[in-house]
Amino acid sequence: MFIDRAKIHIKAGDGGDGKVSFHREKYIAAGGPDGGDGGKGGDVVLLVDEGLRTLIDFKYRKKYFADNGEPGGPSNCSGKGGSNLTIKVPPGTLVKDEETGRILADMTKPGQTVVIAKGGKGGAGNQHFATSTRQVPSFARAGDQGEEYRVELELKTIADVGLVGFPNAGKSTILSMVSAATPKIADYPFTTLEPNLGVVSLDGGSSFVLADIPGLIEGAHEGVGLGFEFLRHVERTRLLLHVVDVAGVDGRDPLSDFDTINAELKQYNPKLAERPQVVAANKVDLPDGGDNLEGFTKALEEKGYRVFPISAATNKGVRELMYYIAEQLRELPEAVPLTEESGEVVYTAEEEEPFTVRREGNVYIVEGSWVRKVVGSTNFNIYESIQYFQRSLKNRGVIDALEKLGINKGDTVRIYDIEFEYIR
Repeated sequence: MFIDRAKIHIKAGDGGDGKVSFHREKYIAAGGPDGGDGGKGGDVVLLVDEGLRTLIDFKYRKKYFADNGEPGGPSNCSGKGGSNLTIKVPPGTLVKDEETGRILADMTKPGQTVVIAKGGKGGAGNQHFATSTRQVPSFARAGDQGEEYRVELELKTIADVGLVGFPNAGKSTILSMVSAATPKIADYPFTTLEPNLGVVSLDGGSSFVLADIPGLIEGAHEGVGLGFEFLRHVERTRLLLHVVDVAGVDGRDPLSDFDTINAELKQYNPKLAERPQVVAANKVDLPDGGDNLEGFTKALEEKGYRVFPISAATNKGVRELMYYIAEQLRELPEAVPLTEESGEVVYTAEEEEPFTVRREGNVYIVEGSWVRKVVGSTNFNIYESIQYFQRSLKNRGVIDALEKLGINKGDTVRIYDIEFEYIR
């Protein structure tokens, strides 16, 4: 089974809470604060495993949570950090935030690791809040929450060369002839229902990876037929091997087929049409194949394409074609990563605003990751902790933002589950 899309829920570990504690020792009646810090929450890490080829594991497991950090202890003892959670994915996995569509990671190289969700910072123990005027702080800071996402994994096959062409053009036959891959081959449309990879090994130790992409039809860029469910696998290839049934076995016109496939590639992603292409004029062993070859070759060579007449069924001309492709690959650069190619920007946590302020009637609502952390770190039953909370809002600019929005004395401010009356 080939699974190239999956949705999972990931959450990094929460930081452990800081401890409220005071030093106790024989003959010392009232020692100072000695509450330890909470441990950091575990990260969620993605690791590219070249032994994986599909996302099928994510069909059965949907939730991935890293360990929380342990709370701090007395005597200045810090809590233990939570263990990281490593998730293995196949090469070519693109990771997106399901809610925003932003790219979180583009996993392409074996062994590559990315921290996809950062664990929360451990909270500070009360030892850190002692000052000359506050010598007995009775509050500590709670640990930060770990980052949490619902993400979509999308697998884009990584290969040096992508085989494209109409169904039954002979792509699967070529792959079976030049590699150890065993794709399903039969005389009906869409025999290939999943991308097949094969390694082509040549004399002298050179080799490259060839991918048989399922057959395309007109309208594929709009999702017709197998559509963009498989077009995505062409994006990462460095060179396209365009296989055309030059004999027109099904009554098709070879030149029209060639133009149709290129039009689909261009409409799906204009960059694809710019990728180098080598054309394999297949089925020249059939009567119409030989008759059509001359005109077909002349038309494409005038457009700058190199055409190789072959018979995949008899292996005629295939060896020469593979050696030519290997020669071209030595001169071609690596494929441009999708994140640069499409103009999409990989998400970083620093892009998120620390807080936002908006008004709904007479209620002013403050939201944001930083504000959520401050609320979670405040004990609203302790006056000193509330003072610390108020100073944090003022120093960060929340109060100024509320006043610019027109807040008046007596208006209600809501910060998640907390509501209070604004007083100048």
